Amino acid sequence: MPDIRLSHITRSFGAFKAVDDITTVFPEGTVTCLLGPSGCGKTTLMRMIAGLETPTTGSINFGDRDVTQLAAGQRDVAMVFQYPVMYSTCSVIENIELPLRRDRSLSAAECRRRADEVLEVLQLGADRHAHIRDLDIGTRQKVAVGRAIARRCDVILFDEPTTNVEVHAKLALIRAFKEFRARLRQTVIYVTHDQTEAMTLADQIALMQSGRISQCAAPHVMYDKPESRFGGWFLGNPGMNFLAPRNREGATLRFDVLPGALALPAATTGEVSLGIRPEHVDVLPAPTAETVPARILRSSITIGGQNLLSLVVGETRLKAKTAPGIPPEDGATVFVRCPLEHAVFFVDGLRLPEAVQRAG
Repeated sequence: MPDIRLSHITRSFGAFKAVDDITTVFPEGTVTCLLGPSGCGKTTLMRMIAGLETPTTGSINFGDRDVTQLAAGQRDVAMVFQYPVMYSTCSVIENIELPLRRDRSLSAAECRRRADEVLEVLQLGADRHAHIRDLDIGTRQKVAVGRAIARRCDVILFDEPTTNVEVHAKLALIRAFKEFRARLRQTVIYVTHDQTEAMTLADQIALMQSGRISQCAAPHVMYDKPESRFGGWFLGNPGMNFLAPRNREGATLRFDVLPGALALPAATTGEVSLGIRPEHVDVLPAPTAETVPARILRSSITIGGQNLLSLVVGETRLKAKTAPGIPPEDGATVFVRCPLEHAVFFVDGLRLPEAVQRAG
């Protein structure tokens, strides 16, 4: 399977740049999730890879083959859209087999074998002879996914395929996607605004913001070490806490949430903030050497039963996630610890690459 190489790709609509000078590589045989808010350029970038849009500038290569000016049908790409595109008067099995029959290298038996395989994985055996017009949208999307995978193209593109389906159908599609990935190592680009999907499915996430890729990394790296405050905010529910220092004297910082001072790397200039995820804030009933007192403003219960606490420490507000159980009462005093090993420091919105040490 080829890798996908983008070199200085730009797509402009008049004065507006939907995709702005992207250079990156999506490795062969991997799943890359294009993740970001609506309007950030995800779908436009994917449509250029598919051949449905032409770049204003730049080039697209599949391996060593320049496909920038090739039509979609010449690229050996399969694509699944938000809304399933089907032959409405045909049955499920016919929808899956028809694209395969156009490939003269495949025998009728091989076409049927591939179709039967996707029907089994997608649990569509009972619907194999049903007409598409008689199916709900979630089942139609299953068929669209099966048809794309059965073709076994070099590249498969998914444009938010679970956006318009019900929860049970969404879970079934994700399960089937993961099972097919274990069998076939095609190069996949999966567009989504759902961070849970991206964290679950991706080998790497390309996080997009305003037409650019702000970071491209494995999901755990993206989550633990975001390159920007945008990445820390967008990933997570809720996203990172971003805390301003109480005061700064030269290279020495003091934060309300830390008991001691910190020393910045030499010659660090710009606006500094400390980022820490709510689940990494420890909330204790009694003080220790590393804690500071905090007051609970509000507590609520999240999906999964965790407690989400809104706290105030001095003049700083932060959120913490704690294990399921009875949450402390609003207004109660607790003690919080923000371990430095889980803290990320940003300067002018970008991650500080050097380590921050305790002063003295």
